[in-house]
Amino acid sequence: MSNPNLIRLSVAAVLAASPPAVATPQATDLDEVLVTGTRTEVRLAESLLPAEVLDRDQIERSQARDLIELLRGRAGVDVGNTGGRGKLSSLYLRGAESDHVLVLVDGIKMNSATAGMAAFQDLPLAQIERIEIIRGPRSSLYGSEAIGGVVQVFTRRAQARGLSPQFTVGAGSHGAREASAGFDLRGERGWLGVHGAYDSTDGFNACRGSGALFQGCFADEPDDDGYRNVSIGLRGGAQLGEATELDGSFLQADGENAFDGSWTNRSRVRQQVSGLRLRHAPRQGRLELSAALGRNQDRSDDYQGQELRSAFLTRRDSASLQADLELRAGHLLTTGIDHQRDRVDSLMPYTVDARDNTGVFVGYDGKLGAQRLQASVRNDDNAQFGNHLTGSLGWGTTLASGLRLSANAATGFKAPTFNDLYYPGSESPWLQPETSRSLNLGLSRATASHRWSLDVFESRIDDLIVFVYPPPDFLGVGSNIDQARIRGAEFGFDTTLAGIDVSLQLSHADPRDRSGGANHDRVLARRARNTGRIGLDREFGPLRAGITVNGAGARYDDAANSVRLGGHATTDLRLEYAFHRDWTLLARASNVFDREYETVAWYYQPGREYQLTLRWRPAVR
Repeated sequence: MSNPNLIRLSVAAVLAASPPAVATPQATDLDEVLVTGTRTEVRLAESLLPAEVLDRDQIERSQARDLIELLRGRAGVDVGNTGGRGKLSSLYLRGAESDHVLVLVDGIKMNSATAGMAAFQDLPLAQIERIEIIRGPRSSLYGSEAIGGVVQVFTRRAQARGLSPQFTVGAGSHGAREASAGFDLRGERGWLGVHGAYDSTDGFNACRGSGALFQGCFADEPDDDGYRNVSIGLRGGAQLGEATELDGSFLQADGENAFDGSWTNRSRVRQQVSGLRLRHAPRQGRLELSAALGRNQDRSDDYQGQELRSAFLTRRDSASLQADLELRAGHLLTTGIDHQRDRVDSLMPYTVDARDNTGVFVGYDGKLGAQRLQASVRNDDNAQFGNHLTGSLGWGTTLASGLRLSANAATGFKAPTFNDLYYPGSESPWLQPETSRSLNLGLSRATASHRWSLDVFESRIDDLIVFVYPPPDFLGVGSNIDQARIRGAEFGFDTTLAGIDVSLQLSHADPRDRSGGANHDRVLARRARNTGRIGLDREFGPLRAGITVNGAGARYDDAANSVRLGGHATTDLRLEYAFHRDWTLLARASNVFDREYETVAWYYQPGREYQLTLRWRPAVR
């Protein structure tokens, strides 16, 4: 889809986005709460930031098998994958690098201190209650890594009083097998949730490369590349008094992954996130206090056959204090301090293997009539790179007919990872932090019958880190190119027409190298400039049917734009049949037209696949 076509389609959608009276969405659609954008609760319909919330019902209704599949094609989101389930996956938010997306799990940073990005492919959907996506920089509240935006995952937590058990089992194409079970228990002053899940697939041949140099995976292994994930999630808490609440969470996901490669072809990984939060919020008071401790551990052991070739364990320990003061009705002041310590243990010694970062932030959220103002500023003191000051300023107003106009300006930064700086054989200790400046203009409308939003944005990233590979040093040497510029637009529309739930999302992002060198004005690698997603769902009594179409335009696999990967569109069909008040049968066919495509050169994507799942969840009586 060309850029002019996308713009014309967006304009036409805006002009048509005020339909006559139709079936009304649930009230919770308009009352949805967002916490990631400001670190405090804000109604999604009133957010000045481009954002999306996916709750447990939406996750289950999608029948997606992993987080990458669930997020593909949503506003501002593009993905790259190296061969199916469990394989290394990159998530590009608004055209920024995958390691420019900050990932939080229950408020705890999950990004790896070595790789920089989070292991999206290993986060099990069975453990997730809710996902919030913020598009645009949030370094002014979270510090490093939030240049492109923030994705926060909230693990399962007891919602209703009493005992709520559940169980699922399923099977599908390529030897796919899944099972999950758990329960939530909530009493008058406490709650507990325990959930476990198993997910595996025999996979398919992920790579079409050969043993020739620079061709795909550097190996000729035409075998199936399987994946297995075993996870457990624990969450509990207690009301210690009328105003004090203690909440703890633990998530561990163990994965085993087979792939093609000349140096390693099998890995065992562990993602572990644990946290403890104490919150004091007097009902009649104007001051709310919270304190949190967290740890994220990311372990990866890589093998060639049975021989261990490399092992990495990164730990990120964090502590934070936050105070929210209501100055007066409609005016909230937030301030706090975060401390973080990163450490790397590896079979290959790093020149530097630990560092600390302390961030202090202040935020304000205020309403005055139809006007709303949000502002935040943060200073990060990094043990290696000194102080970095970031800020954001947002303004919004309500116009006639429920229209909302908003504008946001923000700065961001990202500190180089340990791999960027000190990976053995590829050391680049001269690298400096990446910095960014972004502007977003938004227009939206949310009513009882429909909602739509249109955002246009521009981001400029200075000192963008890239690696060049001069022979014979094939490990690469890092450098800070002068600048990258990303311009784009996003459109979203949701309504119900003739009983059909309709969801449309279109995105355009044009990420360009502006360094002035040989690749000046080239498109940054592995990102499609145009993506889109449309979903249709309809209930027929105990039966629900749905269809999702995902599309992405062409992309380039290299910085010089010499390797072009064609665009693609896939169609997924799904059915749910509640044959008993406690039992539901789910069926899914993905990529039903068996499209062949690649999002990373040389790596296949799944063809047509089928999945059948049985779910037991006692209805509330």
